[in-house]
Amino acid sequence: MALWRVHVELEDRPGRLGELATAVGATGCNIISVHVVGEPTDAGSVTDELIVRVPAGIDPSVLIMAAARIGAPCTLHVPADATELSDPVTTALALARMVAADPGSAPRAVATLLHARLVDPAAPPAPDLHTHPLRVGAQHLLLGRGWPFTATELSRAAALLELDAQLALSASSSAGELGFDRVLLLQDGSEVLLRDAGPSDAPLVAALHARCSPESRRARFLSPVPRLDAQQLRDLVGPDGGRAVLALTADGGSAVGLADLSLTSVPEPRTAHFGVLVEDAWQHRGLGTALVRRIAETAVEHGLDELTGTVPADAVRITRLLRRAGLRPTAVRADGTLQLRVPLAAPAAMA
Repeated sequence: MALWRVHVELEDRPGRLGELATAVGATGCNIISVHVVGEPTDAGSVTDELIVRVPAGIDPSVLIMAAARIGAPCTLHVPADATELSDPVTTALALARMVAADPGSAPRAVATLLHARLVDPAAPPAPDLHTHPLRVGAQHLLLGRGWPFTATELSRAAALLELDAQLALSASSSAGELGFDRVLLLQDGSEVLLRDAGPSDAPLVAALHARCSPESRRARFLSPVPRLDAQQLRDLVGPDGGRAVLALTADGGSAVGLADLSLTSVPEPRTAHFGVLVEDAWQHRGLGTALVRRIAETAVEHGLDELTGTVPADAVRITRLLRRAGLRPTAVRADGTLQLRVPLAAPAAMA
């Protein structure tokens, strides 16, 4: 059995969809799902998307011929994936919840909604790849897939992006009243406050480090020691600030996560070393991903081209964390460590 995605133009009149179902059924294939993806044309026809199960031994081209027999042009005929069999409405609601939990995930959610992927605008165009630009706030995205986007699909994507914009505006307003620049809703429904860290936050960062497990401290600092010295704290949060992001509990009383940059001057002046630390009890909720995304945005604002990092050789989950944040890391094992390099593209490509 194989699944195929088929777009067919049908006149909007009673019984027309039934004729198509009968024609497809006569070939021995079975329509699994159908929904409208194209707005009505001047002639009154709409584009329906079918996901069709084609039994082994049957040439999928019979679907094109079946549509032609009833006078319905087939405009798309490509293989489909079993993961696309979920109900579109349920999928859209799940993606909306994902955006509500982490507004920075909007580009990824839109790509999932449209069965597309984020494309690097600076990369050479791939053959047979249909692309469409979208804007998320100040970020410009380029989406790509193997078949054209329809206006109906893009309007659904726009609705998801409007939700993201409204949530960002609401969070910005609430955070401003509290003295923070973002209120982040985590995957489990809990909230944290995000803001830039400064020298006065050294006691909060020291307490965060002390509460972390030896494993978490080792993953961040290559050492499980329970206490940071004064110089290490100064390197993390100062002296001028603006190079570290702090996540605090909703009451602002405790730090639960930190992401920081260490700007370098030689040999690569447009590169910064980065690190992320999340208190154990706050891990696996999406906080690390949000912190990585935010510190990457900070790096771009500083005009940087690349982030570097060093973690223990067995701390491979950091690469998954970076990818979830929309980044494309490379890693090389050396002297018992994993040396990370993370190129920074335009903000849209990072998102």
